[in-house]
Amino acid sequence: MARMTETEADALDEEITNADITLKPGTGGIFTRQRELLDALDRVSADYIMTRAMAANKMPLQILGEMVHKQILQNTAG
Repeated sequence: MARMTETEADALDEEITNADITLKPGTGGIFTRQRELLDALDRVSADYIMTRAMAANKMPLQILGEMVHKQILQNTAG
C-alpha cells in the first residue's frame, strides 16, 4: 500500500476539515433509503431480508439485489 507524503496528508486533512457535512432534509443516504425500502415491505419480508443480511454480513440492499438477480436469471433461462 502506498503511503501518503506529509503534503498529501495535510491536503487531505484540510479537505476533510472544510467539507460541508450538513444534512439536508430529503437527501438521505444509503441507510435512509434501505430503511424506507424495508418500511415499504410487509413485516415478514423485511424481517427475512434483515435476517439474511445479518447472517451473510451484508447490507439489506445487497440481499435484495441478489434475490432480484436470481429471479431474473431463472426467468430468462426458461
